This record gives sequence, structure tokens and C-alpha cells, in this order.
Amino acid sequence: MTDNLPLRSRDLHETLERTAHRALLHCIGVNHADMGKPLVAIVNSWTEVVPGHTHLRAVGELVKQGVRKAGGNPLEFDTIALCDGMAQGHVGMSYSLPSREAIADTVEIMLEGHRFDAAVMISSCDKIEPGHLLAALRVNIPTVMLTGGPMEGGTYKGHTDITLSTMREFAGQVKIGKLSRVELTEIEKAALPGPGSCSMMGTANTMACLLEALGMSPTGCATMLAVDPLRPALAREAGRLVMECLRQNLTPRRIVTRDAIENAMAVDMALGGSTNSVLHLLAIAHQAGIPLALDEFDAMARRVPHLCNVKPSGKYAVGRMDEAGGVPALMNEIGSLLHLDVPTVTGRTLRENIAGATVTNREMIRPLSDPLYREGGLAILRGSLAPDGAVVKQTGIRFKTMLAHRGPARVFESMEEAVKAFMGDVVKRGEVVVVRYEGPKGGPGMREMHQITSVMVGMGLDEHCGLVTDGRFSGSTRGPCIGHVSPEAAAGGPMGLIRDGDIIEYDIPNRRLDLAVPAEELARRRASWRPPKRELKGILARYARLAQSASTGAVLRDTNGG
Repeated sequence: MTDNLPLRSRDLHETLERTAHRALLHCIGVNHADMGKPLVAIVNSWTEVVPGHTHLRAVGELVKQGVRKAGGNPLEFDTIALCDGMAQGHVGMSYSLPSREAIADTVEIMLEGHRFDAAVMISSCDKIEPGHLLAALRVNIPTVMLTGGPMEGGTYKGHTDITLSTMREFAGQVKIGKLSRVELTEIEKAALPGPGSCSMMGTANTMACLLEALGMSPTGCATMLAVDPLRPALAREAGRLVMECLRQNLTPRRIVTRDAIENAMAVDMALGGSTNSVLHLLAIAHQAGIPLALDEFDAMARRVPHLCNVKPSGKYAVGRMDEAGGVPALMNEIGSLLHLDVPTVTGRTLRENIAGATVTNREMIRPLSDPLYREGGLAILRGSLAPDGAVVKQTGIRFKTMLAHRGPARVFESMEEAVKAFMGDVVKRGEVVVVRYEGPKGGPGMREMHQITSVMVGMGLDEHCGLVTDGRFSGSTRGPCIGHVSPEAAAGGPMGLIRDGDIIEYDIPNRRLDLAVPAEELARRRASWRPPKRELKGILARYARLAQSASTGAVLRDTNGG
């Protein structure tokens, strides 16, 4: 029963002077008898533009069925959803990370403006998942996060478990003559077989797994395929769960605690998750009022090894992980490293959620005692080139000789310049490619450098060259690619002072990233340094003014109550 709950939605209909509000509710189909029921937002990111979201309209209808059956009154609205895959390699990528804050803002506006009592948030892709959670933490009404599930891996002749990252590497193979353009076109037609988030452990699937680890989504949700026949029942269950969370006043800030954040970080390391997860977990912790420092990710990487054999670091598509037991089995495997007695949206503790979950494929999810990699997937580097830190997916480096490297810098002022140089055979073996003015302020928007990394790997240069940027990488990136270098070049960081030929040295096992230029020379360069001027407008101009360092999650200065 919900009669005694302090429902926010009573602001819309309870007193005599709310006659206009009641008329509006009648107009949208809410009958008089239902006005006393809890008003539940179905926050859907359905769109025809993004493969990960094309199926979510139907999912929303199923969630509404679950809400109605549990005594709630569901009303649905949509949020924007940018496809990072389609935004790659051009100005569109500047809008990707800013969309996280835009989504959070608009969801907050809708939830507060219409006095919703609870919410189910449906999403599948990179910035939408964290954007929804940021809004949930701000408004702090009972909320269930329902992720839409990964896509199946593609198949073409001898190629299996094709993912989007594989496709970009095929472009490099065409460049060096290993693959014909005709065959590439045929692979393109078969690569992505249906709806769902891209089938590797990119940012979308990483964040889905971390939402489950945080306790904000139903058990088993993260890796269940978008087309799995069990998904309709899971969607209805999400509707039931949010009503139970409302009855128990189980809000996001009661679930997303310090212990829950540490659980998510541990799962991230075991997954070999996306470097973008660092940005998002820092932002989530910030929004929840939980202190979290960049170096804590590195400390967690020292404790929790990489166990999951998932692309791009491993061999298999994400759907194979679900067959092996999914996130519950993985959390059981690392249970000794987790806080298990924390609340979740299921109404049970994490310990209860994962009880009995077992790993059924040890090639897919390795034992804690016999990991794929003895440390977690991510590492945090510091040094004279990154005083405030940098992030690298160490498990994505194919050639262990490239875990440490020293070489001359080849400097580019944008991603486009670097891609052109790779395709024009300008980059030479042994060099360290530097791509700067791509940070939160400088990009602006901290674009992903995935187009560069895919070409580099496809051409085989990841065995010989490193890449350093104040931008970021797609979760599907692999190779010796160091991102999030802070402070960024546009903020006056050392990245802006590098010149062609300067020696850069990185040492991932020892967590170092250094520029081998004397301090006096750097001081001379700094005296004459000026950031490039860019004509900005709209959201990018606002974002460039407000965005803070990647080392703090690239949050905006006023996102936590200001």
C-alpha cells in the first residue's frame, strides 16, 4: 500500500486550488481515481539513431506494465542519446561527454518540475547511463536503472565475435593491404546483427556492469543480451522493484555509498573496463557527496586482478560473459574483495543477490587465483608530463614490450591531424604520438581518440609506437594509449609545451609518464605559451567555461548544488 507515503505528486492534485493541475492530468489520460497513486517516471532514452536504444520503446511499455501491476501510475518521457560510434572522428565527438551533463540536467528538470515520486531509467549507451544516474542522485527519489543489454557479436566467414572496435581495425588492415575494400564492405553489412550496446567491454557495457555492481539495477541485467527472451520479464520486474523501493524509501543516495563505489571500482578492474569509467565514477561520487581521488583507482588495480576475457582486451563478445554467469558470478568470484552487506534496488543485499551465482566458463571468467592479468584493467600514471595523473587500460596492450617505452614525440594539435599522419605514413616506428588540446576545455568536450587507435592497431604500429593525449579513448580501445593527461594542454599543463623530437618516457608497471626536457627549457617555453583561440558557441562554449579537469571526472563547476 502507498496511502501513507509522503508522495511528491500530491503537489499536483491534492488541494482545491490544484484544479488546473488536475485538468492537465485528465488531459493526458490520468483518471480521477488514479491521481492518488504514486507517479512513476519512465525515463527512456529510446531513439531511432542509436543501435543500443532502438529496442527501448518496447522495453518502456513492459516497465509500465510492471509499475501498474504494483499500484503505480507510470508516465514516460524520453532523453537524448548520442551514438559515440557515429560521433567518432569528427566534430560530433565534442558533444559526447557534454551530453552526460545535459542529460542529467534535463532529467532533473522533468522529475522536479512534474513532482514524480519514483523513476525507472532505461538506457544502454556511454554517457546516457551515467547521465541518468547523476540525475537520480540529484533528485534522490527511489530509482531503478534498467540497462538495455548488449548486442550479439557479429559473424562473417572466418571472423567471429565481430565488434565495432574490430571494424575500425579492419580499416587499418585495408590500408596495409591485408584486406580488400570489397570484403570490408561485406563485413560491414554483417558486423552488427541487431539491437543492443556494442558487444565489447566498451563504456556502455562497462557502465551497465558498474550500475549492477553499485546495486542500482536488477541482478543479472548488465550482460543479458538485448534480444534475450528473458528481457521482457526483467523489464516488468524493474517496474515492480521501483514500487517496492518507494514503499521502503530506498533512494539512490542510500544505495550509492562509499562501499558501493568501491565495489564498482573493484568490478571495473576485474572486467578490464573502459577508461571512461574513471571519469564517470568520479562524477558519480562527486554528485553523491563521496570523496574519491584518482589514485584510489590505482590502489584498487593493485588489489583486484583482471579476470574477464572480453573484447577488446580479450577474445570474446560480452554476450559470452552472460553465458558464463555474468556480473553476479564475477562478483562472487571476487567476493572476498567486496563489501557484500550493502543495499540494492532489489530490496536485498548484494550478498543475497549474488548467492549461488557460479562461473560456468573458466576461459571467460578466470579464477581469482589464476587471473588473465595480475593487476586490474586500468592504471593511473603520474610524472612530469602528468602531474595530476593520466589513465591507461594496461590490459589492452597486446605487446608487453610496450608496457614501457621511450621515444621522440610526434606532436599533433588535433585528432584529425594525427589520423591524417598515420594514413600518410608520417608516423615512424619508435615515436610517441602526442595529441593535445583535446581535453575537457581544449577540445572542448574531451573527444575520444578511437579513430587514431584503431588505425594504429590495424597497421600494427601498436607494437612500436605509444600514444599520449589529454583527450580520452573509447572503451573499445586497445594498444599503448595513455589518456586523460592532466592538467590538459588548454589549462596550461605540460602537454602544451611538448615539441617534436622531445623524449617522452612512460613506464606503466612503475606508473610513470615523463617528459625528458630540462625544467629551465620548459620554463622558457611556458613564458611564450598561449592557448589556441577557438570560436565556440552554444553548449560547447558553456562546457569549455565550466568543465573541470579529467582528474576530477570532468564535472562542471556548478553540478553539485551550485
